[in-house]
Amino acid sequence: MNHHSAATEPVIRRLEDFDAQSGSVAERALFNHRLPILLICAIVTVVLAYFSFGLRLNAAYEKMLPTSHPFIQNYLAHKSQLGGLGNTLRIAVETTDGTIFDAGYLDVLRKINDEVFLYPEVDRPYMKSLWSPAVRWTGVTEDGLDGGPVVPDDYDGSPQAIEQVRINTERSGEIGLLVAPNYRSSVVLVPLQDMIAETGESIDYAKLAQRVEALRDKYQSEHVRIHVNGFAKVVGDLIDGMRQVLLFFAFAVAVCTAVLYGYTRCARSTALVMLCSMIAVVWLLGLLPMLGFELDPYSMLVPFLVFAIGMSHGAQKMNGIMQDIGRGTHRLVAARYTFRRLFVAGLTALLADAVGFGVLMIIKIEVIQDLAITASIGVALLIFTNLVLLPILLSYTGVSDTAAARSLRSEAGVSDQAKHRFWAFLDRFTTRKWASIAIFASLLLGGAGFAVSTHLKIGDTSAGAPELRADSRYNLDNAFIAQNYAASSDTFVTMVTTPQFECALYGTLTQVDALEYRLQQLPGVEGTQSLAALSKRASAGLNEGSLKWYEIPRSQDMLNAVVTRAPRELFNQNCDLLTVYAYLRDHKADTLDSVVSTVAKFAQEQNSETVRFLPAAGNAGIEAATNIVVRRANLQMLALVYVAVIVLAFVTFRSWRAVLCAVLPLMLTSVLCEALMVGLNIGVKVATLPVIALGVGIGVDYALYVLTVTLAGLRRGLSLSQAYYEALQFTGRVVVLTGITLGIAVATWAWSPIKFQADMGILLAFMFVWNMLGALILLPALGHFLLKPARRDEAALEGAGSFVAGGGRIIN
Repeated sequence: MNHHSAATEPVIRRLEDFDAQSGSVAERALFNHRLPILLICAIVTVVLAYFSFGLRLNAAYEKMLPTSHPFIQNYLAHKSQLGGLGNTLRIAVETTDGTIFDAGYLDVLRKINDEVFLYPEVDRPYMKSLWSPAVRWTGVTEDGLDGGPVVPDDYDGSPQAIEQVRINTERSGEIGLLVAPNYRSSVVLVPLQDMIAETGESIDYAKLAQRVEALRDKYQSEHVRIHVNGFAKVVGDLIDGMRQVLLFFAFAVAVCTAVLYGYTRCARSTALVMLCSMIAVVWLLGLLPMLGFELDPYSMLVPFLVFAIGMSHGAQKMNGIMQDIGRGTHRLVAARYTFRRLFVAGLTALLADAVGFGVLMIIKIEVIQDLAITASIGVALLIFTNLVLLPILLSYTGVSDTAAARSLRSEAGVSDQAKHRFWAFLDRFTTRKWASIAIFASLLLGGAGFAVSTHLKIGDTSAGAPELRADSRYNLDNAFIAQNYAASSDTFVTMVTTPQFECALYGTLTQVDALEYRLQQLPGVEGTQSLAALSKRASAGLNEGSLKWYEIPRSQDMLNAVVTRAPRELFNQNCDLLTVYAYLRDHKADTLDSVVSTVAKFAQEQNSETVRFLPAAGNAGIEAATNIVVRRANLQMLALVYVAVIVLAFVTFRSWRAVLCAVLPLMLTSVLCEALMVGLNIGVKVATLPVIALGVGIGVDYALYVLTVTLAGLRRGLSLSQAYYEALQFTGRVVVLTGITLGIAVATWAWSPIKFQADMGILLAFMFVWNMLGALILLPALGHFLLKPARRDEAALEGAGSFVAGGGRIIN
C-alpha cells in the first residue's frame, strides 16, 4: 500500500471518468456551480472594495472603559459633576529664558489658551490655565479674605502687572498643579467632551492630534517649548504611526509570497493563495463601515492576522491539489479530492480561530469586544474564501508543470530507505527514546516557564504610554510633565458622597484628611488635593500664616467661608460630593495596586450610611479598573478558549487521545508565551490580551492538519511512524512553511515605531514558530504513548471502503 493518504484515492486523468454527482452535498453544490460562485464573489469583492474606502481610523475614549466594573459605575454615576477627570489633554508650555513671569511668555500662553479654547472637542467650562477666570487666588488681606483671577482683568504686561501675577500665582495653590515649582513652565489643562456638542459626532483623534501638532509648530521657538500628553495625543500618534504599520504589513505579504513561490515554483497557484487571503481582508474592510465599525489602533493588526490565517490554510489546499495533479489527476478532480480531505480539518481550525477571538467578548471593554467581532467576521470570511473559493479557482488554473514535477520528486522519497533527512529526524520522535526525551524536555520547559509566568504583571510595566517607544516625542513630553508637576497626568480620584449640603462638615473633612494622609505615605503618590487640604491652608492663612493653625477648622462658619472660595472641582453644587485627588508618579501596575488596596481598605473601615468613599475616577482610576477586569478575564478567557478547542478537536477526531496530542503542545506554548512576556517586561492589558487567546486559536491549526492525516494512516493500519511520515509529506511540509514564513514576517514588526505592535510581532512570531514545533515534535512524541494503529482486520475493511465513504466513486 502506498503510504500517502492522497494516493488511496484513484488517479482520474479525464473528467469523463469522474462522477460529478459524487461527494457530499456541499461539494456538489459548490463544484457543480463554479461559474455562478465566481461571478458572485467578483461582484461582492468590487462592492466591498468600494465600501472599504469609507472605513475610518479612529478610537473612542468611552470604548476603553470597563463599564461593568464598580469603579467605572461609580464614575459614570457622578460623571456630570466630575468635569475634567476623564479624557484630558495637558499642554505644558515651557520657557527656556528665565521664568514664566515674563510678558512675552504670558502672551504666548494666552494665545495658546484662546486658540485651544475654541476647539470644538473641548469641554470649555472645565478648561484651566493661568488665563482662565476660574483659576483664582485666595489670600488674607487687611480687609479679610480676598481673591480674584490669577491674571487680573487690568493686566497690561507692565512689570507691576507681572509682579502681581507672580503674587497671585503663589496664593492660588496651583504650584505643582498648573505651575511648575521651578516657575519655568505652566499647564493648559484641556478636558475633552465625550461627543462634540455642536454636531453630536465622536471626536476624530487623528484631526485633533494634527491640530495640536500644528499648535506646537506655530508657537514653539528657541524661547518656548511645548509638551503634550493625554489619551487623545496617544491615539493620535498611534493613528499617525499606522501609515508605517501598513509598510510592515506590505513587507510581511511580500515575504509570505516570496517563500510560498520558492516552495511551489508556481506563480499562478502562489498568486491565487495570496489573492484569496487578500479578498478576505478586502471583504472585512468593506463590511466594517457597513456594520458601523471603525478600525482603531488596537484592532489595526486584525487584517494582517486574517491574511496570515488565510495564507496558512490556503497553502494547505494548494499543496494538496499540487500533489494530486503531480500524480496525473485532472485539476478539477484534484480540487475536489483536496476539498474532501481537508475541508473538515480546515473548518475546525478556522472555527477554533473564531472561538479564540469570540471568547474576548466576555471582557466587558468595548474596544476588545469590537476587536473580537471584527476578527470573528474576518475568520468567518476565510471559511469561504480559502476553503471554497481557492479550490474552485485552482480547479480552473491547476499548477505549473514544474510544481507537479517537484511534487513527484518529493514523493519519490517516501520509502524508509530514501527519507529526507529533516523529515527522518522529525520521524524519530515517534520512537520511545526520542518521544521520552521530547516529553521530558517539555515538562522541564513548562515547569520553568510556569515559575517565570507567575511574575506576569497585569497592566502597564513602564511609565508613559507603553504603546509607544520610550524615546517617542509623546513619552519624552510625558516624562517632562511627570518630573515637573506633582499633579501628574496619572490621577486617581476617590469620590466621597454625603447628604445634601453636608460635604463641608468637620467630621467629613477629617475623614477625607485621614485618607489623604494614608495616600501620601505610598511611594507612588507624588501629591494629593482635597477640600480638607484647602481648609487647612485657609486656616493657617487666616491666622497670619502660622503653621500652628494648619488644621481643619472646627468652626462651621469658617469652613463655609472656605467653601465659598474653593475650586469647583473639589466639590459639587449641592455639596453632597467631594473629590480626593491622588497624583501618581506613573500608572504602572504596582503603583495602581497599592493605591486601590489603600482606598478600598479605608472605605471598608470608614463607610457609613451618610458618608461613603467610592473609587475611582481620573485616568489612573479608570486604568486600575481596567487592570482588575483584565486580570479576572485573563484566566477565564484562556479556560474558555481551551474548552472550546478541546470540544472542537473531540468532535473532529472522536478520540480523547488525539485531543490530548493536539492541546498539550498549545498549553506549553501559552505558558512559555507568558514567561516571554515577563522577560520582555510586557504586561497583560487591553493591547496584549487578545494575542494570548490568538496563540491558542491559531496554534491549533497546525496540530489539526498533522493529526488529520496521521489518524487517517493509523486507521488504515499503518504504524505511527508510517502515518506520521505520511502526514509530514502531505501537510507537515506546509506547516513548516507557514510557521517559519509567518514567524519571520511578523518578527519584522520588532522595528515598528509603535511599541505595542513591536511587542505583538515578537509574541506572534514566538507563537507561530513554537506551535509549529509543538505540532512537529511534541505531537508525535505524545502520539507514541497515546495513539495506536487500527487492527489489521479493521484497517482492511476501512481501506476497502474508505474512498466510497468519502463520497467518491469511479465510472468504468
